[in-house]
Amino acid sequence: MGRDHPRAAGGMGLCKSKLPEVGRPLRPQEKDILKSPLIIFVMGGPGCGKGTQCKNMATKYGFCHVGLGQLLRQEARRSTQRGRKIYDIMLQGLLVPTGIILDLISSTMLSHPESRGFLIDGFPRGLKQAKEFERLVGRAPDIVIVFDCSMDTMVRRVLHRGRVEHRADDCESAIRQRLETYYMLCEPVLTFYQQKNLLCNILAEEAPENIFAKCCSVVESLQ
Repeated sequence: MGRDHPRAAGGMGLCKSKLPEVGRPLRPQEKDILKSPLIIFVMGGPGCGKGTQCKNMATKYGFCHVGLGQLLRQEARRSTQRGRKIYDIMLQGLLVPTGIILDLISSTMLSHPESRGFLIDGFPRGLKQAKEFERLVGRAPDIVIVFDCSMDTMVRRVLHRGRVEHRADDCESAIRQRLETYYMLCEPVLTFYQQKNLLCNILAEEAPENIFAKCCSVVESLQ
């Protein structure tokens, strides 16, 4: 199977690999770099529109858009030890270990020290990732934006995307399975951030420009 095989692109299976679940500890000077920028986690199921809105916010506010799914797909195509490891994990339908995900995110953030803010799209995918991020980076995100969308709407949008982009993994049964996995993994994460008063829910059923206006209001309330 090629590196672009659909099973190599998701990483949302429920089985776990046996690789480390902790990331590389950051040095004090690295933590200092990440103290001042805004850190915004953006969550939502496939088809909720978070990727589009993250790109729009990144453009308007000069933020760095860190898309976890894209990071994993890019890394899986590299001929490095880590790239081959990620590719093999995804090919087996396993969850990419928290340690690898945290290393990818932190290295991407540290490679943009001039950024005013980071939009981390599709993260965290589980409570362990949320807690490990805070342990490694030494701080919580400034806010966690959650795009609320009905399952039927997300299925319809992803089916349309699949037809446009010819993505074989965007068939209805696969989409519903991914959504069920998302809900199961993310429910404890939402509770965790709700208790910290960091959760901001945005109804994502409206027109994209209306959703973007709400996103802008959230960002501007932090500045």
